[in-house]
Amino acid sequence: MMRFSTLVCGVVWGSMLSTPVFAQQSLNVICSVQAEQCNMVQTVFSRITGIKVNLVHKASGEAIAQLNAERANPKTDVWYGGTGDPHMQAAEMGLTTQYKSPTLPSLYDWAQKQAAQSGYKTVGIYSGPLGFSYNTEGLAKKNLQPPKCWADLLDPKWKGEIQAPNPNTSGTAYVQVATLVQLMGEDKAFNYLKALHKNISQYTRSGAAPVKNAARGENLIGVAFAHEAAVEFANGFPVVANSPCEGTGAEIGSMSIIKGARNSEAAQRFYEWALTPAAQELGVATKQFQLPSNKATKLDPRMPDFKKVKMIDYDYAKYGSSAERKRLIERWEKDVNAQPR
Repeated sequence: MMRFSTLVCGVVWGSMLSTPVFAQQSLNVICSVQAEQCNMVQTVFSRITGIKVNLVHKASGEAIAQLNAERANPKTDVWYGGTGDPHMQAAEMGLTTQYKSPTLPSLYDWAQKQAAQSGYKTVGIYSGPLGFSYNTEGLAKKNLQPPKCWADLLDPKWKGEIQAPNPNTSGTAYVQVATLVQLMGEDKAFNYLKALHKNISQYTRSGAAPVKNAARGENLIGVAFAHEAAVEFANGFPVVANSPCEGTGAEIGSMSIIKGARNSEAAQRFYEWALTPAAQELGVATKQFQLPSNKATKLDPRMPDFKKVKMIDYDYAKYGSSAERKRLIERWEKDVNAQPR
């Protein structure tokens, strides 16, 4: 991996050759990727442009709650990262503004399609399949075979050994609920989630926490995106991911400009920069292994191979709607989370 200073200098030098330096401007960003990547994005963009970036790190559910709370007087300019469903919801709610980037033709079809579905109020910047990760050393000590399918997680032997995120705060968790609904049908999906609830030790605030905790031995299995396991493995922890045999969905990590943004010029500058290969390669530089949306971005072998994953035809438009999201989360709260374990 490149040293941080070398990477920053390279990106700064390359960008300053073709773009003017912005002075005395500021940008307010909610960042919903991992903190390490947020910090590097903040640092590199500021050094390239001279724009001061004020950044807060929030999970997707918390981010959209803040944007809705401040809609009458927006304090945020850009929402960067996090699952695409709440970005689609924000677009529908009128929290974000239309911006059709000239970079769109350089992006993969899934990113272009999502932008079009949102009325160009959001755009995909990365993607990653949903699955479950497990601690290989922990399973070996207990002589247990790893789960390969969604159905395997219901085995009583996993009671108290599984963590999953909470859909009230985590976009990852909502993708799980929406994936299972599309895979099984709604009633069967909620019956499955109620059965899985008995094996859950904790519903975490963030989507990455179940894997981080599994990597450190707090639990054996974490429901999360596959690239989260790659992050922990790269950090030296004994954790790997499986893709469910029945099929699974994927997130489209997204980016949106906030309606009424006070720093709209700086917001568009950030938006365009974030879609470049140089900016998207900062993910790997901070050991983040989502599939980037720009087709020219270099791929890392630690990124999930979508060709090896059985993917469902995830309906991002339907399950990104505010009404559907609200309804499914309320049903999860009533039918699943309220039940005893």
